Amino acid sequence: MLESLPVGRDPAAVRVRLEAMERVMEGLVTIPGTNRKLGLDVILDLVPVAGPTIAAVVGAWLVFEARNLHMSKLQMARMFGNVGIDWALGLIPFIGAVPDFFFRSNTRNLRIIRRHLDKHHPATAVIG
Repeated sequence: MLESLPVGRDPAAVRVRLEAMERVMEGLVTIPGTNRKLGLDVILDLVPVAGPTIAAVVGAWLVFEARNLHMSKLQMARMFGNVGIDWALGLIPFIGAVPDFFFRSNTRNLRIIRRHLDKHHPATAVIG
């Protein structure tokens, strides 16, 4: 799946890349018997300090992509705030994975980006 991602800076290509990365970070597998998904973000939290930091770098990449979409500074600040909260929660050894399971910064940030894209680049919307 990742090998076929578009590399352009156009809004449609950015949307596809961000949605794929959010899926890896937040919704890689479904926990059996539940409707909840588990992603690399929560798994990385099990590695003290380095794991949450790696996840925060990926989250910062999503914000960098938002900059390429010419999103406002306020929107990007909010997104960095989400990444910072996620990083801080993840720093709590082992226990930090629990709140991070519920506070999905990448999903929150993707929602902000989708709202922007739907408003400013409606042709990138995926129907289905």
